[in-house]
Amino acid sequence: MDTEINLSRKVRKPLKAYRQAKEGYLNRVRLAVSMFYFSMGLTFATWASRIPDIQEALHLSKGELGTVLFSIPCGQMLMMPFSGKLVVKYGSKNTVFMGILMYIIAMVSLGLATQVWHLMVSLFFFGIFSNFTNISVNTQGILAESIFRRPIMSSFHGSWSLAGFTGALIGLLMVNIGLAPKIHFIIVAVLLYTVIFINFRFLVKTRPPKPKAVAEGEVKKKRLIPKLNPALIWLGVIGFCSMVSEGIMFDWSGVYFKDVVKAPESLVVLGYTSFMLIMALGRFIGDGTIKKFGRKRVMQISGCLISIGLYTAVFLPYVIPAALAFMVVGLGVSTIVPSVYSLASKLEGIEPSIALTAVSSVSFLGFMIGPPVIGYIAEAWGLQFAFAFIGIFGFGIALFVKKVATE
Repeated sequence: MDTEINLSRKVRKPLKAYRQAKEGYLNRVRLAVSMFYFSMGLTFATWASRIPDIQEALHLSKGELGTVLFSIPCGQMLMMPFSGKLVVKYGSKNTVFMGILMYIIAMVSLGLATQVWHLMVSLFFFGIFSNFTNISVNTQGILAESIFRRPIMSSFHGSWSLAGFTGALIGLLMVNIGLAPKIHFIIVAVLLYTVIFINFRFLVKTRPPKPKAVAEGEVKKKRLIPKLNPALIWLGVIGFCSMVSEGIMFDWSGVYFKDVVKAPESLVVLGYTSFMLIMALGRFIGDGTIKKFGRKRVMQISGCLISIGLYTAVFLPYVIPAALAFMVVGLGVSTIVPSVYSLASKLEGIEPSIALTAVSSVSFLGFMIGPPVIGYIAEAWGLQFAFAFIGIFGFGIALFVKKVATE
């Protein structure tokens, strides 16, 4: 079962003061970290909830939408080599603050796009700051988990998922009252900036490491460790498969309900909302479930649920069955990524920050690459076939878990 994260001495020492603090203050720290997860999730969900409207406004086909969405992973891949280094140099408290501020600005620019090129540029920067914020906020999650000395990572990701559900409801409201995406995005931005400034001072603070002379060979050895560790590779693959499935739910569930399910306009967001609701619930109860049944069994069952849900939506493309199927997918993906991050931080011989950067970046790459690839497949063979193709990834997770020690 989960044990305390084996953080380095430089990180453990500043955390001692937190462990000696009163329980009320520690809970406030946990809430602050949760609210930054929530803010990041609401930012992405706000964009995702209006993709069908933006697609229609710019007259994009499914293939063209896939090409446009590919701007996000391009930005993410550009930022990937730098995010971890910036977090180490300036501290995750400072970088998550700056990252989320810029992430929200990029979201607002998406709503202001009137040309395809403008949307692609905005999505490129959206990808840059999503990667930067993702690494920073998960570093905060690891530090908070170390303070509490018990697994709470799933609950943080539950806050992210709850934000997705909240974003879907807000999106549904905005669509039904006829509010344009740009006004919708600005309203959410004001709300998020308020949340961020209230909670920033309670984030976990650790001093950035002081520079010291280290042999060049030793530095190179540390950088190569993640690439040579088989467990880290398999964890990255598992996270990638899970977040590909999660990514298509964010970007394509609305389009699926609109074009395949033929749902009324007022119910187009129902599939996305169903998915997000159950994913959030699964993450809040995930730590207890893993403790009771074991991480390996939960991860294997979760992978199968992803596939079962996707194939149900493919073969029963009607409003109620598809909504229930998306709930099953949400339950399946709920605990995979938090488990992957928690396991990566405990691998022997690898600094947690390095392991997290590697696994988180590879996993989140699936979140960004999956949606545009779906667009190309859908353009050629249809959206149902594209969802069926992604369904294979869930069964893959169930097989790949055997490659990693999970207890």
